[in-house]
Amino acid sequence: MVLKLKIYNLSIHEIKNKLENREVKAIEIVEANLNRINSVENKVNSYITITEDIAIEKAKDIDKKINNNESIGVLGGVPMAIKDNICTEGILTSCGSKMLENFTPPYNAMVYEKLLSEGGIMLGKTNMDEFAMGSSTETSFYKHTKNPWDINKIPGGSSGGSAAAVAAGEAAFTLGSDTGGSIRQPASFCGLVGLKTTYGLVSRYGLIAMASSLDSIGPITRNVKDAALVLNAIAGYDSSDGTSINKDKVDYLNGINDGVKGLKVAIPKEYFDEDVSDTVKKSVLKTAEVFKDLGAVCKEVSLSSTKYVMATYGIISEAEISLNFARFDGIRYGHRSFNYKDIESFVKSSRSEGFGSEVKKRIMKGTYWLSKDNYEKYYKKADYTRKLIKADFNNVFSNYDIILTPTVATTALEIGTNQESTTTKKKLDGYVAAANLAGIPALSVPCDFDKGLPIGMQLIGRAFDEKTLLRAARAFEKAINLNNILST
Repeated sequence: MVLKLKIYNLSIHEIKNKLENREVKAIEIVEANLNRINSVENKVNSYITITEDIAIEKAKDIDKKINNNESIGVLGGVPMAIKDNICTEGILTSCGSKMLENFTPPYNAMVYEKLLSEGGIMLGKTNMDEFAMGSSTETSFYKHTKNPWDINKIPGGSSGGSAAAVAAGEAAFTLGSDTGGSIRQPASFCGLVGLKTTYGLVSRYGLIAMASSLDSIGPITRNVKDAALVLNAIAGYDSSDGTSINKDKVDYLNGINDGVKGLKVAIPKEYFDEDVSDTVKKSVLKTAEVFKDLGAVCKEVSLSSTKYVMATYGIISEAEISLNFARFDGIRYGHRSFNYKDIESFVKSSRSEGFGSEVKKRIMKGTYWLSKDNYEKYYKKADYTRKLIKADFNNVFSNYDIILTPTVATTALEIGTNQESTTTKKKLDGYVAAANLAGIPALSVPCDFDKGLPIGMQLIGRAFDEKTLLRAARAFEKAINLNNILST
């Protein structure tokens, strides 16, 4: 009876165990999730596209394989959803934009191929801020996604649909993309584990780029072990991606329960400034005490470059947006205007009609940074500052294994909150964007609650050292045991 009531809230590992023990069928799991989507989707708005027929067909195939004692893969029978900027052959991939409202890719992204090969069952494509530009999933052309913990609050962004789907029981896990915190920030707001991977660890082939040097793909899950399992499935070299790094395969589940005794944890004082709410600050510092009790060494350090992160991120990301989005001209693909006189007005009208205000704003700002008069003054200085930020992290990692910070300065904000102020932007993105600039991994894990809303703490690690992040996060997760609350 309990299983039937909670089947849509099972973790990946719980689903795997129940399938292996033949306590439940894949089709029952999928139908439970689809029923859950039918029940709550009109309130949460997690999805742009729901692929019910694909999911049912795949579930039946998984059950046949189980009955025939065939391999079903490490994710066999697990219902998943994919952010709508990750290409899926024959399935709408809109990036939450009118510009791509009719775009069905002729190929699959590498991460999606890998998940399918491991038996993952596709439930649909999740809502997102338009072309991943936003921090609340309110810039989507289609709908505003709500936070399942309080539907008057934002779920975060730009992967808000992916986070809300897991939090609402509409998928066992999802993939998101992270350009400046877009996996970790919504994971924090929705009480989930969100992993931004090292740049080059997970293939970006088939990810529709926002800012190419910052984008990365990662999982959003209910717990740390699930994140490690999904990372096992999607990580690895891809010759189709020129930024993919060819490294030996790593099993991220191996040693995940080894604890943190002797681990050195840095706590940067700049991440606990006046913009962080008192509750978040206390909760994350309380996390440090948990690590100490588990045998880790925690000390305050300085990351003096932190004050430059938001300006540097803004200039670099917007410059790359300006370049990447020049291809959306209405000629090759994307929205085409019928309001034109000549080729120039055709391109202008197509872009004006196809892009929302946030995308237009960032394109214009990026073009400004790259203009002849401003390139040296702004972009080159931002690129140099990015190197200083990376060096600042490397200096800390010469003495410490991981860095502990708040993920976000606050709990989820009200829907409709004006996000244009510098202070609000910093509260939403100021503590997550640095990892993207440095190209290093970072992980958000639930650590506490404030007035019924989740608080996330962030762990940042050395490049390609996701294993240490996951091990530390798993030790913390076991010690405080928030899972019982998070799964209700």
